[in-house]
Amino acid sequence: MTIFEEISEMLQKGKRKDVEALVQSAIDQKIPAGEILDKGLLAGMTIIGTKFKNNEVYVPEVLIAARAMNAGVALLKPLMVAEGVKSKGKVCIGTVKGDLHDIGKNLVKMMIEGQGIEVVDLGTDVSPETFVETAKTQNCQIICCSALLTTTMGAIGDVVKVAEKEGIRNKVKIMVGGAPVTDAFCKQVGADYYTADAASAAEVALQICEGKM
Repeated sequence: MTIFEEISEMLQKGKRKDVEALVQSAIDQKIPAGEILDKGLLAGMTIIGTKFKNNEVYVPEVLIAARAMNAGVALLKPLMVAEGVKSKGKVCIGTVKGDLHDIGKNLVKMMIEGQGIEVVDLGTDVSPETFVETAKTQNCQIICCSALLTTTMGAIGDVVKVAEKEGIRNKVKIMVGGAPVTDAFCKQVGADYYTADAASAAEVALQICEGKM
């Protein structure tokens, strides 16, 4: 088993300390940080994402795997900066105005980070203006809006309108999700993509960042 496979396996098991030790070992072997990230950490997180989508693992397993991944990434970050390793894209994410739910949003964030994409987390109760201003100033390719209440779903439409008003609608894709949200609603308010689960959201985000969607 290669060190990359070991990193991936320990990450999938959520063994944070083992992941840290293996990543450090790979660093000591002078393996490039970008390779450790792609072939070890992100490869493991991709498997977790697929298993989550297929109901083979559940939210707690995803959370501990993500913690293990973040511990490994923390060791690699300074080296990645030195090597000039760039993230695959940039996304801002938040739960819309009036809504304080964040479990689904946090899960999507972890899954997107697991694809090697940088995520700006705006938290909950985020105004349409904040989403759009962040996308502008941080050069995000995607705005991800989460709504968990039928009463707050309408705020997604407001995000689309503000993005149009600020002239960034043709540059930024708007992804939506949450329990009451549907593909029909996504189309109705003029957003770009709806996904039913966190793993699918991460796959779509990666395709957008790679210019495939």
